[in-house]
Amino acid sequence: MRLDVEKVRTDYLVIGCGAVAMSFVDTMLDESDASFIIVDNHHAPGGHWNDAYPFVRLHQPSHFYGVASTALGNKHKDTVGSNAGYYELASGAEVQSYFEQVMRQRFLPSGRVQYFPMCEYAGNNKFTNTLSGHSYEVEVAKRVVDSTYFKTSVPSRHIRNYRVDNDVTCVAPNQLPNCAARFSQYCIVGAGKTAMDAAVWLLENHCPAERISWVCPRQSWLINRNVTQTSVDFFEESIGGFANQLEAIANAESVDDLFDRLEACGYMLRIDQSQRPTMFHFATLSSGEVEQLRKISNVISDGRVTEISAGQLTFANGNKLAMAPDTLYIDCTASAVDFTSDNSRPVFEDKLLTIQGLRMPNLCLSAAISAYVEANYEDDQTRNRLCQPVMVPNDPAGFIKTTLGNMMNQATWSGEPELSKFIASNRLDAFVQVISQADLSTEANEAIMNQLGTHLGPAMANLQKLASQ
Repeated sequence: MRLDVEKVRTDYLVIGCGAVAMSFVDTMLDESDASFIIVDNHHAPGGHWNDAYPFVRLHQPSHFYGVASTALGNKHKDTVGSNAGYYELASGAEVQSYFEQVMRQRFLPSGRVQYFPMCEYAGNNKFTNTLSGHSYEVEVAKRVVDSTYFKTSVPSRHIRNYRVDNDVTCVAPNQLPNCAARFSQYCIVGAGKTAMDAAVWLLENHCPAERISWVCPRQSWLINRNVTQTSVDFFEESIGGFANQLEAIANAESVDDLFDRLEACGYMLRIDQSQRPTMFHFATLSSGEVEQLRKISNVISDGRVTEISAGQLTFANGNKLAMAPDTLYIDCTASAVDFTSDNSRPVFEDKLLTIQGLRMPNLCLSAAISAYVEANYEDDQTRNRLCQPVMVPNDPAGFIKTTLGNMMNQATWSGEPELSKFIASNRLDAFVQVISQADLSTEANEAIMNQLGTHLGPAMANLQKLASQ
């Protein structure tokens, strides 16, 4: 039976209801009187957090994640575990609850937001409810807002690109806590932060390191969580860490030299110090987590897996490796975002707004800035000048270009007093607030600020040189 198409109207049609979409709408509610329809294929707000594995946590402190209007967490400092001494890292369940609260207590009561979960967007301003089949066509007065540009992939929805025999058990990390006890050996497949999370979970639950194998095709440079602690209590670590980063950039003669300097000053970490990492995705770990991961000695670096059969791994280079028959394989090969994006799409295009990274890796702040610019500037040429997309890095060379993009955007924003004021007062940009709240008259803090001032210009100039190598 054919169902009629219901016609609805709004100022902005927002595709997706994850962190960046909600951050955009949150700021627009304060900066405009516009109306919004949010369409999402999940059953609850939060996007990929609905599919998160149970032991996932934020990489960085909770208090500068989410939407600007509503705090996440209470700046509690952990006292136990590998994050001891640092600010809390919200769990997946806490993040889901947070976004549900934002939707139910802020968005919907505003009277300007309509939320359509369990719906698939078909393009051309049309979407359909996946349960009822009821279809909608939206008259959009201003823009469609696409929050799906990063093509976020999560393990539970990921389709593996290697073959697994029927008599082999290979699970997403979501299933690991429920089935781990049935196996005596574990093999983690993947090199990214999810793989690291799975390994740390096993180790913290007292799995002997010798029972863990890790297929890790390439090593990663890691941000030291020590430099992400944003409060005056950690001024030396956070602002001093940024000053050390600028000094390293200013003096580096090559990409490799830069990362050696960043490691030497404690800004970057690596797990295996005998190998030079070829990956950089902004993964952030504490030194305690790195020490845990160093306990795993059976790290397999033969490349990408093409097949898992009973008692054997096969790699793309043709190599085969015997494995214990009683092995649980944990698939951690999902890519968090699309690292192949070339940033060729402008943020603002006629009737379309594509949310992208403007201050990497802080996508929530980037979305809030895009919303402020949309609401407070009159033409797309100006808007796009203020919102230049910054690439998502895939390797150390990408870090150079991303850092340069961040600094160039910051320089542009500094010429816009009202925009600068908005960013400086935004809770998602905690570093600016640390500087504004700190006592800069102390000898130590004054030295850090002098270090920042001395190396900012040379660092930006050298980034341009390094980016061209």
